Amino acid sequence: MDWRAKAMSLLLLGFVRLLTGAQARWHGCPPKAEQRIYFANHQSHADLVLIWAALPQELRSITRPIAAKDYWTASRFKRWITSAVFNAVYVEREKKGDEDPLAPLIAALESGDSLILFPEGTRGHTEDPQPFKSGLYNLARQFPDVVLVPAWIHNVQRVMPKGEVVPVPVLCSVTFGEPVQLGADEPRGDFLQRARAAVMALREV
Repeated sequence: MDWRAKAMSLLLLGFVRLLTGAQARWHGCPPKAEQRIYFANHQSHADLVLIWAALPQELRSITRPIAAKDYWTASRFKRWITSAVFNAVYVEREKKGDEDPLAPLIAALESGDSLILFPEGTRGHTEDPQPFKSGLYNLARQFPDVVLVPAWIHNVQRVMPKGEVVPVPVLCSVTFGEPVQLGADEPRGDFLQRARAAVMALREV
């Protein structure tokens, strides 16, 4: 990370924590420098920033958020901040030809990175997460040793509701829960429902 990216990282971290508090709550697992996939509910573009800011520095340095390529590369600034500051993994929201949409995530996991993933695939409009797409299941099958940590992001939709560009100061937090594991021969649908339930259960913690 060059000096400009480092300076922006510190500035952004301070701003997000001032605006939201970005409080992390660890229930069921401690913050630990091991390879993980953090998977969370998704209601705002600010989700990526908030969960990144909630992680301690030693975890932020090894954890890469997933970012929708069409949105986060739409301007030079968005592309720079997601690549230089967040070290994001860009994904296509729509499958193109024979390309595997999980290929960038697989490459990141093969290189030893941890990931922040939003299994709904797109932002929701209600408090309950939308049904999870199959990506989390496919990654869990291919990388059985990666720890799957559910997370619930509280209040962030009030900071930057869909369609808004000016953030509003609101206290937010991220609750990290007990890891889940893909069971031997567990059907995809059963696992995805269980993973979604693990995320939803954290809003009551």
